Amino acid sequence: MINMKKLAGEKACEEIKEGMVVGLGTGSTTFYAIEELGRRVRAGLKIQAVATSNNTEALAKERGIPLISLNDVQDIDLTIDGADEVDEALNGIKGGGGALFREKMVALHSKRNLWVIDETKLVSKLGSFPLPVEVLPFGYKQVEKELTKLNFQPRLRKALKSEASFVTDNGNYIFDLSLKKIKNTERLAQKLDSISGILEHGLFLQVASELLIGKKDGTIEKRGLGPFREEAKH
Repeated sequence: MINMKKLAGEKACEEIKEGMVVGLGTGSTTFYAIEELGRRVRAGLKIQAVATSNNTEALAKERGIPLISLNDVQDIDLTIDGADEVDEALNGIKGGGGALFREKMVALHSKRNLWVIDETKLVSKLGSFPLPVEVLPFGYKQVEKELTKLNFQPRLRKALKSEASFVTDNGNYIFDLSLKKIKNTERLAQKLDSISGILEHGLFLQVASELLIGKKDGTIEKRGLGPFREEAKH
């Protein structure tokens, strides 16, 4: 069986050039990009990387990738990350892995954001994937009440195989919102931004520069804001 995520993740590394500062996303698809980048670094490629989560940082260190803090960079040349859903305008929902806060900070300080996904993540409208929002533990019940009033059906994320609350790398909680299909992403983003206690949400609007899409037939498609085009056959 063709591993669509592996195809897209490895292909993304071809965009990384000598001397770049690279943002490293979090998740199952970017795992393969990090693996491939590690191989290229061990072969002599000189880059520096900014990690978007503790898990990504640990993996990058294991693979010998030099890391630098977001505080110590002027700009990030290219960030490679995944997404949980992406629409035709390259807007996306991210945060299924719980790293949305750091992912968005890194993305917004990047010159280019390349998302690597498999074709199952493409949708006509965002919202089928639950929208994550990161909230402060202090007063999180009050945030839950506000979200419930708006009929967003918030569900406090639990840690894997546990009844304890999931805790982000920043020490916060996540509510996953059941929205089905989002009619107006910009208005929803503004509404969530206005609720005190929400630190960040998983709507990434006008952030991605390009997509690399691994397909079941072994091809990779590269998409900008224009039409799809065939990129490679594996």
